[in-house]
Amino acid sequence: MAVVREFTLPDLGEGLTEAQVVRWLVNVGDVVAVDQPVVEVETAKAMVEVPCPYGGVVTARFGDEGTELPVGAPLLTVAVGEPAPRPPAGDADGSGSDGEGSGNVLVGYGTQAPAARRRRVRPTGQGGGRPAEPDPAPTALAVISPLVRRLARERGVDLAQVRGTGPDGLILRADVDRAAQAAQTVPEAPAPREAQAAPAGHAARPGARSGRRVAAGRRTADGLRVPLRGARGVAAEKLSRSRREIPDATCWVDADATELMAARHAMNASGGAKVSLLALLARICTAALAKYPELNATVDVDAQEIVRLPDVHLGFAAQTDRGLVVPVVRDAHARNAVELSVEMARLTEAARAGKLSPAELTGGTFTLNNYGVFGVDGSTPIINHPEAAMLGVGRIAPKPWVHDGELAIRQVVQLSFTFDHRVCDGGTAGGFLRYVADCVEQPAVLLRTV
Repeated sequence: MAVVREFTLPDLGEGLTEAQVVRWLVNVGDVVAVDQPVVEVETAKAMVEVPCPYGGVVTARFGDEGTELPVGAPLLTVAVGEPAPRPPAGDADGSGSDGEGSGNVLVGYGTQAPAARRRRVRPTGQGGGRPAEPDPAPTALAVISPLVRRLARERGVDLAQVRGTGPDGLILRADVDRAAQAAQTVPEAPAPREAQAAPAGHAARPGARSGRRVAAGRRTADGLRVPLRGARGVAAEKLSRSRREIPDATCWVDADATELMAARHAMNASGGAKVSLLALLARICTAALAKYPELNATVDVDAQEIVRLPDVHLGFAAQTDRGLVVPVVRDAHARNAVELSVEMARLTEAARAGKLSPAELTGGTFTLNNYGVFGVDGSTPIINHPEAAMLGVGRIAPKPWVHDGELAIRQVVQLSFTFDHRVCDGGTAGGFLRYVADCVEQPAVLLRTV
């Protein structure tokens, strides 16, 4: 006799208490295998395909697409009793289906890595004699990438009308891009209202799209209302809390980065792994925090205590299609410049692909913000709560500078440092920033701390 098992929304990572149902991957009556992805959800951190730990027949689903569910809420029920279909012979995951659960803990992106990319198994009449109803979206669409599905939603592309050019007709990101461009070049298409309202001097180009993600919203008499939820909602809450709770102050200084740029060039010219400028700045940050450990801290408001943290988990700002995210380099204090460069490149690529795990986006103790990539010189960053400080780096640009008593053109950068005034006074903050500037101007200063 079949036993009905309830599968609830699992803990998807540190600090995440809810998720929004984006797309169901199975229907009631479908046969699912152990660890088969059954629903795609969006948390405040990432898009996640959630695998089910049970094999059997889906008897119920809970939550329409677009519904937000708390962790622990029912997702679906599965009638377990008959062996669930095994994965195709070419599947790398051999975790058979004995009709019971996988036993794996559902934290992060799922119970097993290969399961997240497994093709979905569709029934052919199973489920107690109930004929399988055709489901054009899951059955006909060769789409296994959450990024491709999200891109299609954002650009208004109907995946059912897209012809995939990947293996076995798999729909790729390039296919969605082509479909979106084709839709924009339809003759006599009326100009969108937003384009008509563009201010003078900013005329919209035919077929042009903003590189930023456009959030869905609803039009009212007073304008377009965009909901503060998902990643943007969590960011808004965190930034507001930072402003409410942290008495922050900012200091800044201009520094001559000519020698730092030359040092990076020399390091990369010698062969081996390349070192990014951001990694060198990160190495300078870890050295500065070793000298000023008061700033690698947090404040326990309830206990009225400053907690100085033993390890440096360095967050750094990365711009993605989903907005600004802050991946975290674990144990940054124990890594050299090359190791930092490799890890930061890996995290940046994962962030842009929407593949960062929640654990890779939480637990930072200090943040490095390189807003110079946007072509701006300075900023006053908001501290990434519950951290105690953030270093901001503006663009490095050639400017007149007094060097060795003479006026010269040098590569100049503005450094800004925002800190929690509860953990230290201005002398400590100024000392930290001055040390960072000295390392930027004379990278050999770092040798004294290696």
